[in-house]
Amino acid sequence: MTQLTDVRGEHLTTALFLAAGGVPVLPLRAGKKTFGNCRRCTGNACGGRPNMKTPGPCQCPKPCHGWAAATTDPDVIDSPAWAWAWREAAAVAYHPGGAGLTVVDLDNAEAIAWARETLPATRTVRTTRGEHWLYQGVMPSSNAVRPDVDIKSAMQYARWLGPGAGPLTALPDVVRALVVKEPAPVRPAAVTVPAPARGGTCPHRTPAFLERGIAMAEQRIADAASAVHTTVFATFLAVLSTHGRCGCLTEAHTARLFAAAQAKGESPRHCADAWTNALTRLGM
Repeated sequence: MTQLTDVRGEHLTTALFLAAGGVPVLPLRAGKKTFGNCRRCTGNACGGRPNMKTPGPCQCPKPCHGWAAATTDPDVIDSPAWAWAWREAAAVAYHPGGAGLTVVDLDNAEAIAWARETLPATRTVRTTRGEHWLYQGVMPSSNAVRPDVDIKSAMQYARWLGPGAGPLTALPDVVRALVVKEPAPVRPAAVTVPAPARGGTCPHRTPAFLERGIAMAEQRIADAASAVHTTVFATFLAVLSTHGRCGCLTEAHTARLFAAAQAKGESPRHCADAWTNALTRLGM
């Protein structure tokens, strides 16, 4: 085993401790940059992409770039092949997704204030500029999901800054929703909606027809095999374009549509956003 001395020894000791607990680790150079983690990739000489989401095109036996190099194998971590990297390392990084975690990276006080108002409390780690909020669960990573907030989980690395404080909370829908983009603008087909009759009654739809329309909308959402978010938005748009101006829809109908969407994995917030966006699109 390599002798552990000075800062290099501290980083290697930390890496081996984390790996023993199932956390995949890798050395991190100054500036929070990853190494090409073998000598032939020093300085990215192989033409690989050490900071991208895929290993580079080098001919190394194993992935040696970025998050893909993270490992829990002590024989790899404390090996002659990695000894040079630990000598130059400025910190230890880890792959949150590989450890079953998601990190919400909050870069300043404003982002932290937003998180405290919006996200469930969970384990918190202090950083040089803000905080890392850790949740139990894995999701896609994404930068700048909102000002000064990044998501680090699958196919991403984060700097190890200590175990943090507080219990881990299961990854909530409100965090998953941060990386879901709004559907592309949908141009609805031209729809002529008769004006409401005096007294607020609907002159062109019977209760049975409305019931059939809501049932068909529920079925359309339930049958969505992909692009659920887009399907929900398009369905809400269709229902509102037909029944939204004539006073037919009730809170019970809206609740049924929201329940159908949530059964497919949509969060309450995204249901409300899709409904609001549909109203806006129709000028209602």
